[in-house]
Amino acid sequence: MTTKLTLTMDDSVISVAKKYARQKGKSLSDIVENYLMSLTSKEDKDEKISPKILKLMGVISLPNNYDYKKELTKGLTKKYK
Repeated sequence: MTTKLTLTMDDSVISVAKKYARQKGKSLSDIVENYLMSLTSKEDKDEKISPKILKLMGVISLPNNYDYKKELTKGLTKKYK
């Protein structure tokens, strides 16, 4: 069953949201509905780890002094230079 919902927001938020929805080829109602669904189902997602992710655990071993933030910074710098 679909029910109409009225929301009150700042005009600038609405115009940006409508533009975003158009770019994504979706209705603003769909985007709001999906967002609210993701918020309410987040509790379940926090407790479970995807089986695909579990398969990846332990696949790579890194040195104890590996600094992922430093490597990420280097990679992003290289990408956007």
